[in-house]
Amino acid sequence: MILELSRDQLAFKESAEKFAREIVAQRAAGIDKTGEFPADVIHAAAAAGLCGITIPKNWGGAGRDYISYALAIEAIAKASATVAVSLVVTNSLVAELIAHAGRDQQRERWLRPLATGQAIGAFALSEPEAGTDAANQLTSAVRTGDGYRLRGRKVWVANAEEAAVAIVFASTRPGLRGQGVTAFLVAMDTPGITRTARADSLGVRGLGCMDLELDIVVGEDQVLGRVDQGFPLAMWALQGGRVAIAAQALGIGEAALAEAIEYSRRRVQFGKPIANYQAIQWMLADIATELEAARLLTLKAAAAKDLQEKSALEASMAKLAASEAAHKAADKAMQVLASAGYRRGSVVERLFRDVRATEIYQGTSEAQRMIIAARVLGTA
Repeated sequence: MILELSRDQLAFKESAEKFAREIVAQRAAGIDKTGEFPADVIHAAAAAGLCGITIPKNWGGAGRDYISYALAIEAIAKASATVAVSLVVTNSLVAELIAHAGRDQQRERWLRPLATGQAIGAFALSEPEAGTDAANQLTSAVRTGDGYRLRGRKVWVANAEEAAVAIVFASTRPGLRGQGVTAFLVAMDTPGITRTARADSLGVRGLGCMDLELDIVVGEDQVLGRVDQGFPLAMWALQGGRVAIAAQALGIGEAALAEAIEYSRRRVQFGKPIANYQAIQWMLADIATELEAARLLTLKAAAAKDLQEKSALEASMAKLAASEAAHKAADKAMQVLASAGYRRGSVVERLFRDVRATEIYQGTSEAQRMIIAARVLGTA
């Protein structure tokens, strides 16, 4: 088994790290402080080849593999969790799904703008009564002539503040849950869409999360994939999204570890750096080991995404392991820094708040365990 990155993968990783260091890191604290969506950073990321990473070149993307994509998201997340997850939404949940299931005219209209940053994408699946139970779609899509009337409410729609297009999931056969959901490509300037800002969140601030009130008419040509087959498309997109969130978590965890190491070397207590004390060393050793183990699961899941049609098991294992390892990393880094980390405005304080979301969005840790258990028991 060869565990080495190719030259191209290494070069892309280094390019992403350079962008994260020179552009993203300079804005991270400000994004967190103001909560403003960093549209300029996302556009700069597109210019650096970080939008449409896995989209085929003939549709305007970079045509890279999923390992390269995961490495890039990890690098960006080490600087800013917000920028990283915004890129995950527009890449994994929107552009990749359009490339996978879209008709040629849909791809032509949206993939090039998404890949170049001229458009930002949003993914409207969650509803007040459809979180982990995502099949419980109450937003309705009723046929009207040669199209559909969509009515309902979507919540926690990341990127919605600036998005040009959203993939909206709605029930076309009420009562059939996942067997009667259809995906629609909806331009966000469509009359009848009301965007409402979400209440401020604990972390990952500046993600442009909004609620959407929908009462719109869309054409038949806006159906993504097949009618009544939208829910499997959502699950397909989340396979990739969970790999990317695992990578995001790793980036946050690595940033926390770096802060703890740097501080432990310069903080002197009882006449020597606290890095010399076994209590600190063991915390750092545990963090590093668990992050590395999660990284291998994440790379395995990224490879599976490229090689297999279904990679839900690998994606869930990666997201579960990486998000929980990163949470522990931020928690232990806070312990190492003590009052220096606990103060408002410290890097570790921001990481501590940001990392918690990785165990919630795109499927909670409990949901990942359900998926893994179903595969282990052979009931899926």
